[in-house]
Amino acid sequence: MKKTPTLAAACLTAVGLLIGLADSAIASPTGAPASDPGSKSGTWTYYKGKLPFSSASGVSILLTDGTVLVLNVCTSNWFKLTPDNKGRYETGSWSQVADMPGGYIPYLFASEILPDGRLIVNGGEYNAVKCGSPVFTNQGALYDPVADTWTTVSPPTGWKNIGDAPSAILPNGSYMLAEDMNFQEAIATISGTNVTWTSTGSGKGDFNFEEGWTLLPDGNILTVDTNRPKGIANYYEIYNTVSGTWSTPGQTAQVLVSSSAEIGPAVLRPDGNVIQFGATGHNDIYNTISGSWTAGPDFPVIGGAQYEVSDGSAVLLPGGNVLVHASPGGKPPSHFFEFSMNAKGQAELYRVDDPKESNYYGSQSGYFLELPTGQILFTDVINEVAVYTPKGSPKAEWLPVVSSVATTLVRGSTANSISGKKFNGYSQGSAYGDDAQQATNYPLVRFTNTATGDVCFGRSYDFSTMGVWTKGTTSALFDIPNSCESGASTLQVVVNGLASKGTAVTLQ
Repeated sequence: MKKTPTLAAACLTAVGLLIGLADSAIASPTGAPASDPGSKSGTWTYYKGKLPFSSASGVSILLTDGTVLVLNVCTSNWFKLTPDNKGRYETGSWSQVADMPGGYIPYLFASEILPDGRLIVNGGEYNAVKCGSPVFTNQGALYDPVADTWTTVSPPTGWKNIGDAPSAILPNGSYMLAEDMNFQEAIATISGTNVTWTSTGSGKGDFNFEEGWTLLPDGNILTVDTNRPKGIANYYEIYNTVSGTWSTPGQTAQVLVSSSAEIGPAVLRPDGNVIQFGATGHNDIYNTISGSWTAGPDFPVIGGAQYEVSDGSAVLLPGGNVLVHASPGGKPPSHFFEFSMNAKGQAELYRVDDPKESNYYGSQSGYFLELPTGQILFTDVINEVAVYTPKGSPKAEWLPVVSSVATTLVRGSTANSISGKKFNGYSQGSAYGDDAQQATNYPLVRFTNTATGDVCFGRSYDFSTMGVWTKGTTSALFDIPNSCESGASTLQVVVNGLASKGTAVTLQ
């Protein structure tokens, strides 16, 4: 029986046709195809309860108190998902937070969690109820989750089209943003609700349009150019966070960018390799140690259609694999894959099970978010909210390590200090590219009560670094809500779904 989509889904399908999709006439790749689903697949579960969205569930953001904000697409509304008392998200509860400033209704935009725990949003390919036509707005807003308030953020001087531009939090905690239809980038100085901008990024080789940014172990940023002439490969660039300049070291191994300038997400793995998914069916691997590219396994042809990622999500799993969402030309149906490196160091790409509604959306219509449980939250434009529980376990050396925290803590207290190693993980976590950023490379503080097994989170902030692969000791502060249970408890730091060994504490 043919499924009849909801009105909201129909509206969002129309919106999807307006988004820059890949050219349908993409050459079929010749590399090794992905294998079919099998015993390697993780499992999907679905949110148990009524969803609050009047439109559809959009991009999701992990706040530093363990809750998740999810956009009600094509509205100014956000809803917060709070895990249940055992820390589970699929049985958590929803509440609405404050609406965004009047006249700002963005869809497909830049978003980052700041080191102080606030959320900053800039731009939007769309800016209207029901989305309408692309406008590439230059508006922005800053969200304070403690006060539950939004404040308007002005763009850098002269910027007109931020749109769905890339952004990143640099290792020193600075927020860097691009102008979508230009060569320009800027770094924000944020004092309270006042945001000022300083230009950066001289030497950029092409427009920022459709490009994504990936933090590297050395603190620099990797991007693949989408707007330079394409031959047998694509140029890539490195932004040096010390000099504030771009350089072009060379090219990828294969053509990854479609004729409409689309490209897929890129994810840094704990082995030092970045998997860059392409919008051509090809996928390439960048080795951050050697600075070289090699061809990775291709997406397959399924039902006569070449699968690829012309906009779409990927996310690092706790065991080191990367889950990615692909479809033909950004259109339905979708299939899901895991990328991995086997014991011989050979790259593999294999199909895993799909969410139950995957026939009704393309890769550009869904978002992955790494949860503190090690699971992956998936939201999409037909209001499917699902959780993927992957197979595989992290290596012990990947886990954060707590070296200093008080063993007696007070409920309702603020600015408790904690320090340790690997508090920012080996990756930003989730990746989409220009349309969304959902990084989770910051430490959360989780308590589990010894007697009841109930879970609560502190609210962490003032992170001493926001880099990845950070060496040495780093630190943060955290507040403890009164809602946490008193008594003997276990404290863990969690980053990118990886939890430290437990530290025995007492909550008074």
